[in-house]
Amino acid sequence: MASKLGVGVIGCGNISKAYFSLAPLFRGIKMRACADINMDAAKMRAKEFKLRAETVNELLKDEEIDIVVNLTVPAVHYEVSKAVLEAGKHVYSEKPFVLSIEEGLDLKQRAETKGLRIGSAPDTFFGGAHQLARELIDSGKLGKITSGTCHVMGHGMEHWHPNPDFFFQPGAGPVLDIGPYYVTNLIQLIGPVKQVAAFAATPAKERTISSKPRAGEKIPVNTPTTIHALLEFENGAVVTLNTSWDVWSHGHAPMELYGEAGTVFVPDPNFFGGEVRFTDATKPVKKLPKWDHPFGVPNEMHSQGMMANYRTAGLADMAIAISEGRPHRCSMELALHAVDVMTGILRSGESGKFVAMQTSCERPAALGIKEAKALLAKKK
Repeated sequence: MASKLGVGVIGCGNISKAYFSLAPLFRGIKMRACADINMDAAKMRAKEFKLRAETVNELLKDEEIDIVVNLTVPAVHYEVSKAVLEAGKHVYSEKPFVLSIEEGLDLKQRAETKGLRIGSAPDTFFGGAHQLARELIDSGKLGKITSGTCHVMGHGMEHWHPNPDFFFQPGAGPVLDIGPYYVTNLIQLIGPVKQVAAFAATPAKERTISSKPRAGEKIPVNTPTTIHALLEFENGAVVTLNTSWDVWSHGHAPMELYGEAGTVFVPDPNFFGGEVRFTDATKPVKKLPKWDHPFGVPNEMHSQGMMANYRTAGLADMAIAISEGRPHRCSMELALHAVDVMTGILRSGESGKFVAMQTSCERPAALGIKEAKALLAKKK
Protein backbone atom coordinates (compact mmCIF):
# COMPACT_ATOMS: atom_id res chain seq x y z
CA MET A 1 0.00 0.00 0.00
CA ALA A 2 1.19 3.52 -0.77
CA SER A 3 2.91 5.39 2.05
CA LYS A 4 0.36 8.18 1.63
CA LEU A 5 -3.33 7.72 0.92
CA GLY A 6 -4.95 10.21 -1.41
CA VAL A 7 -7.65 12.32 0.23
CA GLY A 8 -10.58 14.11 -1.35
CA VAL A 9 -12.96 16.44 0.48
CA ILE A 10 -16.68 16.84 -0.18
CA GLY A 11 -17.94 20.10 1.32
CA CYS A 12 -15.89 23.28 1.06
CA GLY A 13 -17.47 25.38 3.80
CA ASN A 14 -15.90 26.97 6.90
CA ILE A 15 -14.47 23.80 8.47
CA SER A 16 -12.75 22.67 5.25
CA LYS A 17 -10.05 25.31 5.63
CA ALA A 18 -8.83 23.70 8.87
CA TYR A 19 -8.52 20.30 7.17
CA PHE A 20 -6.67 21.68 4.16
CA SER A 21 -4.30 23.91 6.14
CA LEU A 22 -3.47 21.35 8.85
CA ALA A 23 -3.18 18.20 6.70
CA PRO A 24 0.49 18.86 5.79
CA LEU A 25 1.39 18.46 9.49
CA PHE A 26 0.68 14.74 9.27
CA ARG A 27 2.13 11.75 7.50
CA GLY A 28 0.08 9.11 5.75
CA ILE A 29 -2.23 11.48 3.86
CA LYS A 30 -2.07 13.71 0.79
CA MET A 31 -4.86 16.16 -0.03
CA ARG A 32 -5.59 15.87 -3.76
CA ALA A 33 -9.04 17.23 -4.62
CA CYS A 34 -12.15 18.92 -3.30
CA ALA A 35 -15.79 19.03 -4.35
CA ASP A 36 -18.93 20.89 -3.42
CA ILE A 37 -22.44 21.23 -4.84
CA ASN A 38 -21.37 24.87 -5.25
CA MET A 39 -18.53 24.65 -7.76
CA ASP A 40 -17.47 28.22 -7.00
CA ALA A 41 -16.76 27.16 -3.40
CA ALA A 42 -14.79 24.15 -4.60
CA LYS A 43 -12.77 26.24 -7.05
CA MET A 44 -12.01 28.81 -4.35
CA ARG A 45 -10.62 26.17 -1.94
CA ALA A 46 -8.80 24.39 -4.77
CA LYS A 47 -7.03 27.59 -5.80
CA GLU A 48 -6.23 28.46 -2.17
CA PHE A 49 -4.61 25.10 -1.43
CA LYS A 50 -3.39 24.04 -4.90
CA LEU A 51 -5.85 21.15 -5.30
CA ARG A 52 -8.11 19.87 -8.06
CA ALA A 53 -11.67 21.18 -8.01
CA GLU A 54 -14.04 18.39 -9.05
CA THR A 55 -17.74 17.65 -9.07
CA VAL A 56 -18.90 15.20 -6.42
CA ASN A 57 -19.27 12.45 -9.04
CA GLU A 58 -15.82 13.16 -10.45
CA LEU A 59 -14.26 12.95 -7.00
CA LEU A 60 -16.01 9.65 -6.24
CA LYS A 61 -14.59 8.19 -9.46
CA ASP A 62 -11.10 9.69 -9.00
CA GLU A 63 -8.62 6.78 -8.84
CA GLU A 64 -6.11 8.91 -6.90
CA ILE A 65 -8.57 9.28 -3.99
CA ASP A 66 -8.47 6.56 -1.32
CA ILE A 67 -10.30 8.36 1.51
CA VAL A 68 -13.10 10.90 1.20
CA VAL A 69 -13.65 13.42 4.00
CA ASN A 70 -17.36 14.22 4.38
CA LEU A 71 -17.69 17.88 5.44
CA THR A 72 -21.29 18.35 4.32
CA VAL A 73 -24.09 19.50 6.64
CA PRO A 74 -25.25 16.84 9.16
CA ALA A 75 -28.60 16.29 7.41
CA VAL A 76 -26.82 14.68 4.44
CA HIS A 77 -23.90 12.98 6.22
CA TYR A 78 -25.51 9.55 5.80
CA GLU A 79 -26.31 9.89 2.09
CA VAL A 80 -22.88 11.27 1.23
CA SER A 81 -21.00 8.66 3.29
CA LYS A 82 -23.11 5.91 1.69
CA ALA A 83 -22.18 7.19 -1.77
CA VAL A 84 -18.50 7.23 -0.80
CA LEU A 85 -18.61 3.62 0.40
CA GLU A 86 -20.53 2.52 -2.70
CA ALA A 87 -17.74 4.12 -4.75
CA GLY A 88 -15.27 1.81 -3.00
CA LYS A 89 -13.53 4.46 -0.88
CA HIS A 90 -12.92 4.83 2.84
CA VAL A 91 -14.85 7.66 4.47
CA TYR A 92 -14.04 10.02 7.33
CA SER A 93 -16.95 12.22 8.42
CA GLU A 94 -17.24 15.41 10.35
CA LYS A 95 -19.38 15.16 13.46
CA PRO A 96 -22.02 14.05 14.06
CA PHE A 97 -21.25 10.88 12.11
CA VAL A 98 -24.94 10.20 11.36
CA LEU A 99 -28.27 11.26 12.87
CA SER A 100 -29.64 7.84 13.83
CA ILE A 101 -28.48 4.39 14.91
CA GLU A 102 -30.17 2.87 11.85
CA GLU A 103 -28.13 5.05 9.50
CA GLY A 104 -24.90 4.16 11.31
CA LEU A 105 -25.56 0.42 11.28
CA ASP A 106 -26.39 0.55 7.58
CA LEU A 107 -23.08 2.28 6.83
CA LYS A 108 -21.25 -0.23 9.03
CA GLN A 109 -22.68 -3.13 7.04
CA ARG A 110 -21.80 -1.47 3.72
CA ALA A 111 -18.23 -0.82 4.86
CA GLU A 112 -17.72 -4.36 6.17
CA THR A 113 -19.08 -5.85 2.94
CA LYS A 114 -16.53 -3.90 0.91
CA GLY A 115 -13.64 -4.13 3.39
CA LEU A 116 -13.59 -0.36 3.92
CA ARG A 117 -13.00 1.85 6.93
CA ILE A 118 -15.26 4.52 8.45
CA GLY A 119 -13.90 7.22 10.75
CA SER A 120 -15.41 10.32 12.27
CA ALA A 121 -14.54 13.52 14.05
CA PRO A 122 -14.10 14.78 16.68
CA ASP A 123 -10.41 14.11 17.13
CA THR A 124 -9.90 16.83 19.76
CA PHE A 125 -9.59 14.10 22.39
CA PHE A 126 -6.17 13.45 20.81
CA GLY A 127 -5.11 16.78 22.35
CA GLY A 128 -2.30 16.93 24.85
CA ALA A 129 -4.61 18.12 27.64
CA HIS A 130 -7.16 15.33 27.20
CA GLN A 131 -4.52 12.64 26.83
CA LEU A 132 -2.88 13.96 30.00
CA ALA A 133 -6.22 13.59 31.80
CA ARG A 134 -6.49 10.10 30.31
CA GLU A 135 -3.04 9.19 31.62
CA LEU A 136 -3.97 10.44 35.11
CA ILE A 137 -7.18 8.40 35.15
CA ASP A 138 -5.49 5.29 33.74
CA SER A 139 -2.74 5.55 36.36
CA GLY A 140 -5.31 4.90 39.09
CA LYS A 141 -4.29 7.98 41.09
CA LEU A 142 -7.89 9.21 41.18
CA GLY A 143 -9.34 5.79 41.90
CA LYS A 144 -12.47 4.79 40.03
CA ILE A 145 -14.34 7.71 38.43
CA THR A 146 -17.73 7.82 40.13
CA SER A 147 -19.35 11.03 38.83
CA GLY A 148 -18.77 14.33 37.10
CA THR A 149 -20.18 17.45 35.50
CA CYS A 150 -19.90 18.99 32.03
CA HIS A 151 -21.11 22.40 30.89
CA VAL A 152 -21.07 23.72 27.32
CA MET A 153 -23.19 26.85 27.27
CA GLY A 154 -23.26 30.03 25.21
CA HIS A 155 -25.66 32.07 23.13
CA GLY A 156 -25.68 30.41 19.73
CA MET A 157 -23.99 30.57 16.36
CA GLU A 158 -26.10 33.37 14.87
CA HIS A 159 -23.66 35.89 16.36
CA TRP A 160 -20.64 34.77 14.30
CA HIS A 161 -21.53 32.23 11.60
CA PRO A 162 -22.40 33.67 8.15
CA ASN A 163 -25.12 31.04 7.56
CA PRO A 164 -26.26 29.74 10.97
CA ASP A 165 -29.65 28.33 9.84
CA PHE A 166 -28.81 24.61 10.08
CA PHE A 167 -27.56 24.94 13.67
CA PHE A 168 -31.18 25.43 14.76
CA GLN A 169 -32.75 22.59 12.79
CA PRO A 170 -33.18 18.88 13.61
CA GLY A 171 -29.79 17.22 13.34
CA ALA A 172 -28.04 20.11 15.05
CA GLY A 173 -28.71 22.08 18.23
CA PRO A 174 -26.16 22.15 21.06
CA VAL A 175 -26.31 18.40 21.78
CA LEU A 176 -25.54 17.19 18.25
CA ASP A 177 -23.30 20.12 17.27
CA ILE A 178 -21.12 20.72 20.35
CA GLY A 179 -22.07 17.61 22.30
CA PRO A 180 -19.85 15.26 20.23
CA TYR A 181 -16.70 16.85 21.71
CA TYR A 182 -17.90 16.31 25.26
CA VAL A 183 -19.53 12.91 24.83
CA THR A 184 -16.58 11.49 22.87
CA ASN A 185 -14.11 12.74 25.48
CA LEU A 186 -16.19 11.25 28.28
CA ILE A 187 -16.22 7.89 26.49
CA GLN A 188 -12.44 7.90 25.99
CA LEU A 189 -11.89 8.89 29.63
CA ILE A 190 -14.52 6.74 31.37
CA GLY A 191 -15.91 4.23 28.88
CA PRO A 192 -19.27 3.56 27.23
CA VAL A 193 -22.65 4.84 28.45
CA LYS A 194 -25.44 2.58 29.73
CA GLN A 195 -28.46 4.92 29.79
CA VAL A 196 -29.42 8.60 29.73
CA ALA A 197 -32.18 10.94 30.93
CA ALA A 198 -32.80 14.57 29.99
CA PHE A 199 -34.95 17.68 30.09
CA ALA A 200 -35.09 19.83 26.94
CA ALA A 201 -36.45 23.30 26.17
CA THR A 202 -36.67 25.78 23.28
CA PRO A 203 -37.02 29.23 24.89
CA ALA A 204 -36.86 31.17 21.61
CA LYS A 205 -38.75 29.99 18.52
CA GLU A 206 -36.72 32.23 16.22
CA ARG A 207 -33.31 33.89 16.27
CA THR A 208 -32.02 37.16 14.80
CA ILE A 209 -28.73 36.91 12.93
CA SER A 210 -26.22 39.52 14.05
CA SER A 211 -23.30 38.37 11.86
CA LYS A 212 -22.57 39.58 8.36
CA PRO A 213 -23.71 39.39 5.63
CA ARG A 214 -27.24 38.54 6.87
CA ALA A 215 -27.43 40.72 10.00
CA GLY A 216 -31.02 41.42 11.03
CA GLU A 217 -32.51 38.39 9.27
CA LYS A 218 -34.68 36.12 11.44
CA ILE A 219 -34.38 32.32 11.29
CA PRO A 220 -36.67 29.65 12.79
CA VAL A 221 -35.63 27.36 15.66
CA ASN A 222 -36.90 23.79 15.27
CA THR A 223 -34.75 21.88 17.73
CA PRO A 224 -34.18 22.23 21.51
CA THR A 225 -31.52 24.78 22.46
CA THR A 226 -31.27 24.02 26.19
CA ILE A 227 -30.80 20.40 27.27
CA HIS A 228 -29.86 19.16 30.74
CA ALA A 229 -28.88 15.49 30.67
CA LEU A 230 -27.77 12.75 33.04
CA LEU A 231 -25.49 9.97 31.76
CA GLU A 232 -25.02 6.65 33.55
CA PHE A 233 -21.88 4.87 32.38
CA GLU A 234 -21.36 1.11 32.22
CA ASN A 235 -18.77 1.39 35.00
CA GLY A 236 -21.41 2.97 37.28
CA ALA A 237 -20.26 6.59 37.01
CA VAL A 238 -22.99 9.24 36.75
CA VAL A 239 -22.23 12.48 34.88
CA THR A 240 -24.35 15.61 34.37
CA LEU A 241 -24.12 17.21 30.91
CA ASN A 242 -25.66 20.67 30.46
CA THR A 243 -25.75 22.11 26.94
CA SER A 244 -27.36 25.41 25.96
CA TRP A 245 -27.44 28.19 23.39
CA ASP A 246 -29.60 30.34 25.69
CA VAL A 247 -26.91 31.45 28.16
CA TRP A 248 -25.05 34.76 27.99
CA SER A 249 -22.54 33.98 30.74
CA HIS A 250 -21.81 31.34 33.38
CA GLY A 251 -19.11 30.30 35.86
CA HIS A 252 -19.04 26.52 35.39
CA ALA A 253 -15.93 24.57 34.41
CA PRO A 254 -16.13 22.69 31.08
CA MET A 255 -15.56 19.26 32.62
CA GLU A 256 -14.89 17.92 36.12
CA LEU A 257 -14.56 14.22 36.91
CA TYR A 258 -14.74 12.97 40.46
CA GLY A 259 -12.86 9.85 41.52
CA GLU A 260 -12.71 7.86 44.72
CA ALA A 261 -9.32 9.43 45.54
CA GLY A 262 -9.45 12.84 43.85
CA THR A 263 -10.82 15.16 41.17
CA VAL A 264 -9.56 16.08 37.71
CA PHE A 265 -10.49 19.39 36.04
CA VAL A 266 -10.46 18.88 32.25
CA PRO A 267 -10.32 21.86 29.84
CA ASP A 268 -12.83 22.43 27.03
CA PRO A 269 -13.03 19.24 24.89
CA ASN A 270 -13.76 21.44 21.87
CA PHE A 271 -10.04 22.25 21.83
CA PHE A 272 -6.81 20.24 21.93
CA GLY A 273 -4.95 22.15 24.61
CA GLY A 274 -5.53 23.74 27.99
CA GLU A 275 -4.61 23.34 31.62
CA VAL A 276 -5.33 20.10 33.47
CA ARG A 277 -5.68 20.44 37.23
CA PHE A 278 -6.36 17.82 39.89
CA THR A 279 -6.75 17.20 43.60
CA ASP A 280 -5.31 14.33 45.58
CA ALA A 281 -7.97 13.77 48.27
CA THR A 282 -7.83 16.75 50.65
CA LYS A 283 -4.70 18.33 49.17
CA PRO A 284 -4.98 21.71 47.37
CA VAL A 285 -5.81 21.80 43.67
CA LYS A 286 -2.69 21.90 41.52
CA LYS A 287 -1.73 21.80 37.86
CA LEU A 288 -0.44 18.57 36.43
CA PRO A 289 3.21 18.91 35.39
CA LYS A 290 3.57 19.98 31.78
CA TRP A 291 4.44 17.13 29.46
CA ASP A 292 5.88 17.08 25.98
CA HIS A 293 2.77 16.03 24.05
CA PRO A 294 2.94 17.45 20.51
CA PHE A 295 -0.83 18.01 20.26
CA GLY A 296 -0.81 20.36 23.23
CA VAL A 297 1.62 22.85 21.68
CA PRO A 298 -0.08 26.15 20.64
CA ASN A 299 0.20 26.53 16.88
CA GLU A 300 -2.59 28.94 15.83
CA MET A 301 -3.60 32.45 16.75
CA HIS A 302 -7.23 32.80 17.90
CA SER A 303 -9.19 35.62 19.51
CA GLN A 304 -8.17 34.21 22.93
CA GLY A 305 -4.48 34.05 21.92
CA MET A 306 -2.31 31.19 20.68
CA MET A 307 -4.07 27.82 20.86
CA ALA A 308 -3.35 24.21 19.90
CA ASN A 309 -5.23 23.02 16.81
CA TYR A 310 -4.44 19.63 15.27
CA ARG A 311 -7.70 18.79 13.51
CA THR A 312 -7.02 16.17 10.83
CA ALA A 313 -5.04 14.08 13.34
CA GLY A 314 -7.92 11.60 13.44
CA LEU A 315 -7.91 11.33 9.65
CA ALA A 316 -4.14 10.75 9.62
CA ASP A 317 -4.43 8.11 12.35
CA MET A 318 -7.06 6.30 10.25
CA ALA A 319 -4.93 6.41 7.10
CA ILE A 320 -1.87 5.09 8.93
CA ALA A 321 -4.00 2.45 10.68
CA ILE A 322 -5.23 1.23 7.29
CA SER A 323 -1.63 0.89 6.12
CA GLU A 324 -0.55 -0.82 9.35
CA GLY A 325 -3.62 -3.05 9.67
CA ARG A 326 -4.54 -1.81 13.16
CA PRO A 327 -7.71 -0.22 14.60
CA HIS A 328 -8.01 3.55 14.24
CA ARG A 329 -8.99 5.68 17.22
CA CYS A 330 -11.76 7.83 15.69
CA SER A 331 -13.61 4.64 14.88
CA MET A 332 -17.09 4.04 13.54
CA GLU A 333 -17.98 2.19 16.75
CA LEU A 334 -16.94 5.16 18.92
CA ALA A 335 -18.75 7.65 16.69
CA LEU A 336 -21.91 5.54 16.54
CA HIS A 337 -21.99 5.12 20.32
CA ALA A 338 -21.65 8.88 20.73
CA VAL A 339 -24.59 9.34 18.33
CA ASP A 340 -26.53 6.76 20.36
CA VAL A 341 -25.89 8.81 23.51
CA MET A 342 -26.82 12.13 21.93
CA THR A 343 -29.95 10.98 20.13
CA GLY A 344 -30.94 9.14 23.31
CA ILE A 345 -30.63 12.43 25.21
CA LEU A 346 -32.91 14.14 22.70
CA ARG A 347 -35.46 11.29 22.83
CA SER A 348 -35.45 11.43 26.62
CA GLY A 349 -36.00 15.19 26.48
CA GLU A 350 -39.08 14.59 24.34
CA SER A 351 -40.51 11.63 26.26
CA GLY A 352 -39.46 12.36 29.84
CA LYS A 353 -38.25 8.74 30.14
CA PHE A 354 -34.89 7.06 30.64
CA VAL A 355 -33.38 5.81 27.38
CA ALA A 356 -31.10 2.76 27.30
CA MET A 357 -28.22 2.71 24.84
CA GLN A 358 -28.50 0.38 21.85
CA THR A 359 -24.74 0.26 21.26
CA SER A 360 -21.48 0.06 23.15
CA CYS A 361 -17.81 0.40 22.24
CA GLU A 362 -14.29 -0.04 23.51
CA ARG A 363 -12.39 3.00 24.74
CA PRO A 364 -10.08 4.12 21.93
CA ALA A 365 -6.41 3.42 22.53
CA ALA A 366 -4.65 6.21 24.40
CA LEU A 367 -2.51 8.53 22.26
CA GLY A 368 0.61 9.16 24.29
CA ILE A 369 3.59 11.29 23.36
CA LYS A 370 5.28 8.57 21.30
CA GLU A 371 2.09 7.65 19.44
CA ALA A 372 1.26 11.29 18.70
CA LYS A 373 4.73 12.03 17.35
CA ALA A 374 4.38 9.00 15.06
CA LEU A 375 1.44 10.71 13.31
CA LEU A 376 3.42 13.82 12.41
CA ALA A 377 5.26 14.32 9.14
CA LYS A 378 8.99 14.72 9.38
CA LYS A 379 10.09 18.33 9.23
CA LYS A 380 12.03 19.22 6.13
